[in-house]
Amino acid sequence: MFIVEETLAGTDAGQIPKQRGDSLLDTAVRYAGERHWDVVPGTWLEAVGGVHRCSCGDAACPAPGAHPARPDWEARATGSATVARRLWQERPTASILLPTGRTFDAISVPESAGFLALARMERMGLTLGPVTLTPDRRMEFFVLPGAPVKVPELVRRLGWSLPSLDLTVRGEGDCVAAPPTRFGSRGAVQWVCRPTRANRWLPDTEELISPLAYACGRDR
Repeated sequence: MFIVEETLAGTDAGQIPKQRGDSLLDTAVRYAGERHWDVVPGTWLEAVGGVHRCSCGDAACPAPGAHPARPDWEARATGSATVARRLWQERPTASILLPTGRTFDAISVPESAGFLALARMERMGLTLGPVTLTPDRRMEFFVLPGAPVKVPELVRRLGWSLPSLDLTVRGEGDCVAAPPTRFGSRGAVQWVCRPTRANRWLPDTEELISPLAYACGRDR
């Protein structure tokens, strides 16, 4: 059964990013050095009048402390553990962002649809990559790059139109916030299926789109 903070048997726990307890710096270095993911510091939270607000200065920021901090964020992203350590030493409270469209893309669905899809995937015997759950109740499934091109046609073949489903794809030019990044006072991003040696090889979009589309259709 897939559960939040899942740990798979037979993996080296020392090389798995922890859900809690590690600093943002240590975790960003692990993502770059052990998972070979590009990482980039995002915005951070600042205490203003006893309230935590986004460093971007927008009091109505939709993702406080969890979005790109600079226009050139894509160019600053690094897969070097050494560079990642230096970047977070400069700003230890910066969120951890993972650019999509490089090592992976992400298919984002509502939390309720995500858990419904997980149950269906388990019955189908599908192998998952990492999956996150965000504080704004979205579940993001990591897949091989190329998803934005494939998803519209795959969904159409299944009898749906993409605009009718609450299903979005994050690819080139976008990013996801990685655990343990916090969204203001709403909580932190969590792993539903965390990165392990067992899921280093990501599934292709074709493998997951049917249960995800079905779950989103049921969840409307």
